[in-house]
Amino acid sequence: MPTLIRPLAATDHDQWRRLWPGYLQFYQTSVPEDVYASTFDRLLGSDPRDFSALVAEQDGQLLGLAHYLFHRHCWKIEDVCYLQDLYVAPEARGTGLGRALIEAVYAAADAAKAPAVYWLTQDFNHEARQLYDRVARLSPFIRYNRPPQ
Repeated sequence: MPTLIRPLAATDHDQWRRLWPGYLQFYQTSVPEDVYASTFDRLLGSDPRDFSALVAEQDGQLLGLAHYLFHRHCWKIEDVCYLQDLYVAPEARGTGLGRALIEAVYAAADAAKAPAVYWLTQDFNHEARQLYDRVARLSPFIRYNRPPQ
């Protein structure tokens, strides 16, 4: 079956709502219902500083998603691109959909003249890191988070 990588559409809500919790569950987290609603609205919004989304579709079924954002960077004049969420449904893993979604984000960054695309993952995400090692370069940065208040 041919795969279509395309922007998220309003009619994708139910299928997107099925996929994104799988991503969150992998990272052992969840969000309240109002966050699902606001995130979907932002993904479809027209604010260029808001998130964008691409989906991988086969035979009318969404099997993957990528949420990304362009933002300013103190070390560059141009915006850079942050790939926040990348998820492929378990039944479609190993089929090239993850790579296709990353390459589509790369293409969006190129079209926006963004000189950098970056993302974060957990060190235990071994399966995805095999792909990331083929399509990107591992950074030496270590991330710190403010503790909960």
